[in-house]
Amino acid sequence: MSNGKLLDALELSTLAWQADANCMGADADLFFPERGASTRRAKAICGECAAQPQCLEYAIVNGERFGIWGGLSERERRRLRKERALRQRKVS
Repeated sequence: MSNGKLLDALELSTLAWQADANCMGADADLFFPERGASTRRAKAICGECAAQPQCLEYAIVNGERFGIWGGLSERERRRLRKERALRQRKVS
């Protein structure tokens, strides 16, 4: 297998969680609401999703700046990234 094909296969396996996500087929507008619109329905869908931990981790690692990912808004994910960074500094 060439390096390109190997990287493609690794990328696909990394995103395999998406096939099991509750949001598949849901209205994308729920997860990317207009400024000030409610995020309750999107967060409720995420709250019952088996793929929620992987989705959240994907958004944090990849710096997703918009939408609800893993049940959190960008502001909530930013706070979580900061908390993780602080914990990491304390451990180091």
